[in-house]
Amino acid sequence: MNDKVYKIVELTGTSTHSIEDAVNLALERASKTIHNLGWFQVIDTRGSIENNKVKHWQVTIKIGFTVD
Repeated sequence: MNDKVYKIVELTGTSTHSIEDAVNLALERASKTIHNLGWFQVIDTRGSIENNKVKHWQVTIKIGFTVD
């Protein structure tokens, strides 16, 4: 059967360096327990400010994967 079933989870990655690092952290952690990762979608981006500069990024993503 070629039809697939997908599941979606929502995670928030964080980084003091960049948005991309926050996304990669979330994907890295997800890959430890979830297999067949296929795509992600950025849902929300936010962060904290210190001394008028970005101190910390928080990026919420949806991750899609195929179910075995």
